[in-house]
Amino acid sequence: MNRRTTTLSAAVALAAALALTGCSSSSDGSAGSTDGKPRLEVSGAYMPQPVMDMAGGFLTIKNAGGTADKLTSVTSPVSDDVTIHETKNQKMQKVDSFDIPANGTLSLERGGNHIMFMELKKTLKQGEKVSIELHFEKSDPIKVDLPVEAPNHNPRQH
Repeated sequence: MNRRTTTLSAAVALAAALALTGCSSSSDGSAGSTDGKPRLEVSGAYMPQPVMDMAGGFLTIKNAGGTADKLTSVTSPVSDDVTIHETKNQKMQKVDSFDIPANGTLSLERGGNHIMFMELKKTLKQGEKVSIELHFEKSDPIKVDLPVEAPNHNPRQH
């Protein structure tokens, strides 16, 4: 009888754990969960209309999770050469990753850290959208559409 009670208790505990796991996954387009893992959400994404065959991409990644993550790469069908750059002392240089702190934010913005698209495969015009995929050290990739804005667009000046 005691063995049966222990088995039943274990089964109930396992079922409860599985139910909680199912509830913790995100259904809002963000990656990760609330169980100590990164929980990433992208906002404010845009690309100023390119004036040559290269362009910058800008966005904010908020991590509402209790674990840090890293943005490791970006891919896009509009370029085979998409990199992430930091800006230090008014010079930009390619980096391998950007940290996204637990309960923190990574901002990619004009004049600062950004996504760089080289040798664009087509001319991009204001009003179009550029599809990108963000890749992370821990979280699943996130697909984002960057609206192409006016060449001088800067949301911090509005």
